[in-house]
Amino acid sequence: MVRSMTAFAREGAITDQGELTWELRSVNHRFLEPHLRLPDELRALEPAVRERLNVRLSRGKVDCSLRVAVTSGQGGHLGINHALMEQLLTVADQVATRIGEPATPHVFELLRWPGLLVEPTRDLDAIGTAALTLLDTALDNLIATREREGARLQALLLERCERLLTLVAEVRTRMPAVLERVRMRIAERLAEVRTELDPGRLEQEMALLAQRLDVDEEMERLEGHVHEVRKAIDGAGPAGRRLDFLMQELNREANTLSAKSGDAAVTRAAVEMKVLIEQMREQVQNLE
Repeated sequence: MVRSMTAFAREGAITDQGELTWELRSVNHRFLEPHLRLPDELRALEPAVRERLNVRLSRGKVDCSLRVAVTSGQGGHLGINHALMEQLLTVADQVATRIGEPATPHVFELLRWPGLLVEPTRDLDAIGTAALTLLDTALDNLIATREREGARLQALLLERCERLLTLVAEVRTRMPAVLERVRMRIAERLAEVRTELDPGRLEQEMALLAQRLDVDEEMERLEGHVHEVRKAIDGAGPAGRRLDFLMQELNREANTLSAKSGDAAVTRAAVEMKVLIEQMREQVQNLE
């Protein structure tokens, strides 16, 4: 089953260390390009996060962010760095003595001094373990969303494959009449001067013209590429790159058919083929 590269997942959990929330957002990209946003105290998780993304995903630009919030009752109590406070008060007394004024430090000014307030210690190892477990769940949800969107795109691709094969069959049915009509038109134009032409050379030119108008090879290749598209869609594993290549091949054959066509109906069919192929190409761009 093919997967889309466009998806979003959010997963949260409340642990003993706080509330964790992962947000994963992916869009189409030629390669796997993760962009991580982790809290500073959990930067050490980055290699493990990247490893999980590499194992579970093969393509796409993935924005991956983790938020950690201390919930009510889990924050503990703020402490005071008493040694730093004593140093600040001592320095304040020394400055006051030097300038001859009493030292009257404001309480809230002291509290704003970097390092004076000590936050409660959190178990970063426990937070990291919980965060990675939650990431696995978020990835499960992201992949499930990718698969659902992939199933929708798969149905659209198969529908267009059927239409392409129908158009190929229509062209096959029409081509004998097209070739006969071209032969008759040329024969009528040459009827008046036939006596002046070498019959052998005339037959040779007619054969060359028929060869230039023959589109059997293009029809066979179009059918073959459509069958390869179906096989890639039904196969296991990522198929986006292969499908993108097959879209190029389909478009090449449709262009050749359009160029060689000597009939308005065949030209219209070739144009419709190119429209279908372009629609498929746009859908394939979103497949992993």
